[in-house]
Amino acid sequence: MTEIQEDASALNEKEIMEFYGYKGSAGRFSLKMKFLRTWILHSLAYSCPNSGFVVKIQRSRGVTIGKNCHISPYVLIDLVYPSLIKIGDNVTIGSNSLIFAHANPTANLFLKKGSYPRKVEQVTIKSGAVLFPGSIITAGVTIGENSMVGAGSVVFESVPDYCIVMGNPARIIKKIER
Repeated sequence: MTEIQEDASALNEKEIMEFYGYKGSAGRFSLKMKFLRTWILHSLAYSCPNSGFVVKIQRSRGVTIGKNCHISPYVLIDLVYPSLIKIGDNVTIGSNSLIFAHANPTANLFLKKGSYPRKVEQVTIKSGAVLFPGSIITAGVTIGENSMVGAGSVVFESVPDYCIVMGNPARIIKKIER
């Protein structure tokens, strides 16, 4: 069992190193330092009630964030690929929301090498969008302009502009009139 876990860990590390263009022992060290930095910054931002500070910290992690955004406490923005998260202007993100630019059956080599390999894709949250508390946004999703994601919703597919989605999986429940 330990050998399988080591193989999974080595494969995960290899995939991440390839994404960042790192090689060898120096690359492995650079990757660990990158993760340490992003983890420290995330930890500073995670429980902070000052949205302006949170936005600055998330930007320093590599997240692209527009103007006049509000990020509540306890929001987790991808720890491995923060540069793949793009947030437009005037976006509100409620507490306990999760935004992931990757999906990965980390410890299951059967799934990982089969039909469910690591998925790494940009997440875009367009201007004016609102993510209510507990929203989960998955890799490759775009949340449309002035759209709203209901509390506790899990978004697996892109949301068009001017829509309200709710549920797990999130479905359009209403179009917003312009």
